[in-house]
Amino acid sequence: MAQDSYNIIPVTFAVLLHVTVFGSLFVVFDLSRSAAPPMPLAIRATLVTEDSLAEPPVVPQPEPEPEPEPVQPDPDEEARKQAEEEKRQEDARLERERLAQIEKDREAAKRKEAEDRARREREEEAERERIRQELERQRLADIEQQRQDNRLEEERLQRAAQDEIYAADAAELEAQNSSEAQVYQALIIQRVRRNWARPATARDDLECVVAVRQVPGGEVVSAQVIKSQCNGNDIVQRSVEAAVRRASPLPQPSNPLLFLRTFQITFTIED
Repeated sequence: MAQDSYNIIPVTFAVLLHVTVFGSLFVVFDLSRSAAPPMPLAIRATLVTEDSLAEPPVVPQPEPEPEPEPVQPDPDEEARKQAEEEKRQEDARLERERLAQIEKDREAAKRKEAEDRARREREEEAERERIRQELERQRLADIEQQRQDNRLEEERLQRAAQDEIYAADAAELEAQNSSEAQVYQALIIQRVRRNWARPATARDDLECVVAVRQVPGGEVVSAQVIKSQCNGNDIVQRSVEAAVRRASPLPQPSNPLLFLRTFQITFTIED
């Protein structure tokens, strides 16, 4: 028997063994079904003779595929990837810088807005202070102007009153120096003489100046001899003062300018 270089016999027995096992599976499967009349087991086999075991024709075996050669990195691809990575990193850096710049600009804008707001507030406060000072200056100026106006008005009124006084004084002086005034004074002295009780010590050349104060209507309020201007003794002086008081009310002048609240008369003994 020629040497079995292709292992045909073992292969054949292995095939038969597998066929037998496979067929027994059908037998077991059929037995698991409901009871049925047993069927004769038919086994179909192929007779293997020595001739059939002759060497089969040589079947060419496919040549094994050659192992792929290791892929060599493409320098251009590596350069492209490196460039892309560098560009990505550069873009990321630029984006970070852009965001940082945006944040910086935002902070700068906030600071500028705060500075502008503070500046506006200072300017508004300065303007309010300027207006306040201007109003205060105007108020003081108005007060001073009012004072000046009041002073001028007071001076004007004083001048007007003084002019009236001067005019009245002039008219009164003119009236007092008139013959009518002399008549009025003579009437007063005559009234006093009629009310005088001459003391024994009174001199014939008696002359006493008496200060008289009266109210409208001629009522005598007071009468006092001016001692330095009287040549009579105390008894004579008191008698003259009493005569003036008893003469109240004094005669009234026809001209109101002749009426004097305070005046002096020179009392003498009638010739």
